[in-house]
Amino acid sequence: MGLHKLMPGAVLLVAALAMVWRVDAADAADDVKSPPDGTLLVGLAEEDITPPVGFPMAGYYHERLAEGTIDPLQAKAVYWSDGQSAAALVVCDLIGVATDLSREIRRRAAEQTGLSQSHIVVAATHSHTAPDYMKELYLKLGGESQDAARAAYIERLIERPVAAIVRARAAAEPTGVHVGTATQGEPVSFNRRFVMRDGSVRTWMNLDHSDVVRAAGPIDPQIGLLAFRDQRDALRGVLSNFALHLDTVGGQRWSADYPHFIAQALRQAAGNEVVSIFATGCCGDINHVDPRRRERNKSDLIGNSLGASIRGQLDQLAPLTDPRVVVKSRVVPLPLEDATREEVERAVQVLQAARRGDRVEFFDHVTAYKKLLLDQFRHSPPYAPTAELVTWGLSRSLAGVGETLPAEVTVITLGDEVALVCLPGEVFVELGLAIKQASPFRTTLVIELANCVETIYVPHRAAYAGGSYEVTNSALQPGSGELLVETALALLREAAGQARPAR
Repeated sequence: MGLHKLMPGAVLLVAALAMVWRVDAADAADDVKSPPDGTLLVGLAEEDITPPVGFPMAGYYHERLAEGTIDPLQAKAVYWSDGQSAAALVVCDLIGVATDLSREIRRRAAEQTGLSQSHIVVAATHSHTAPDYMKELYLKLGGESQDAARAAYIERLIERPVAAIVRARAAAEPTGVHVGTATQGEPVSFNRRFVMRDGSVRTWMNLDHSDVVRAAGPIDPQIGLLAFRDQRDALRGVLSNFALHLDTVGGQRWSADYPHFIAQALRQAAGNEVVSIFATGCCGDINHVDPRRRERNKSDLIGNSLGASIRGQLDQLAPLTDPRVVVKSRVVPLPLEDATREEVERAVQVLQAARRGDRVEFFDHVTAYKKLLLDQFRHSPPYAPTAELVTWGLSRSLAGVGETLPAEVTVITLGDEVALVCLPGEVFVELGLAIKQASPFRTTLVIELANCVETIYVPHRAAYAGGSYEVTNSALQPGSGELLVETALALLREAAGQARPAR
């Protein structure tokens, strides 16, 4: 039995924090020029990452091959520099960023820009109409045989986000940054977990169900905003951040989901050159289904509504004063669930039955898939031939990593007014709200699915007692979410001390 099972929660948190180690957060000046007072050097760029027809689609537990495109998938990058320190964020229309993918993108981008890898964040929007690329990436990185067209797309999937970062840096110019928040008034996001009369928690219920007592948690109606304006005050781009799961399209055609409509709304208002970067907030327990109605909100309604909220607030955002870029990053060893030999053997039987077309209970299928991923992470060699049974979650860099998953938390601050907190996995909204509440920065954007998706869901500790889908589909031990919060707040405090202008 591991130490984490013997300790009370508070002691576990302190012990786990003691295991956190620091990643190099110092970045040499990579710009010979300094921006004028009151501005930053900001660059924006976007690159197409739409896969070909016939490539596997992500999001579910059965294979779907793409039949076409509704709207393109993109990698969108923003680069900031104060002349001394710099950082880059690239957000991709993907269901998640595998550790293998983020490491390769960051390595190549660092080589081509001079940025420290710890100053580069690769995040995903979590579109479910995006590619299931992880097995093909696994094959390519291992030099194994694979379809030539799929291998070519994987190279493109790596190179295009790198190109977006490189182009954003090259396009950097003095830019006024305006910061603040909008409140989403029209209801488009809903907590999808519900307390039942027997004390359990169930996901995806309606309020008219006789056993439903109430929603199990809150939502976050705040839209975090950074607007970038050139020296003529023309809008160059907007970085927005909102907590709502991206699974509103369905079908077998590529789509960026509702962020596509946010981008359209901003371009209709400010011109086709405006770059709209949407970074998903903590929404592990949030979706678009109103539990009071049978009809579901669609991607155009959601995106247009969010776009209108953003547009209505752009002129009210406050200009960033005395801007300076500070980056703090730490790798946190998150305790993984166990995967015994017996559990792995059972998981293989379940997945083989599902592959034959036998009827398999949904939660058994979810558990079986997760246990094979855990087997791959915890054991070297693994008990089962994982690569023969799963596609999503295969990893070269995390294979045999042991009892903990090394997940990075990154904080990027601009002056003493705004912070971006970048977390791994699908994080529960309560954890994001806790970071915002305790942040020393007036505007704090909390971005999930950054640099690592293999945590799968990241519930708060109390959610484990209630159970249901998100807990079943988390690779982590209870307390991991709180560990991420504590780490993020420690980094925010460090950054706040460094960001204060000299008196």
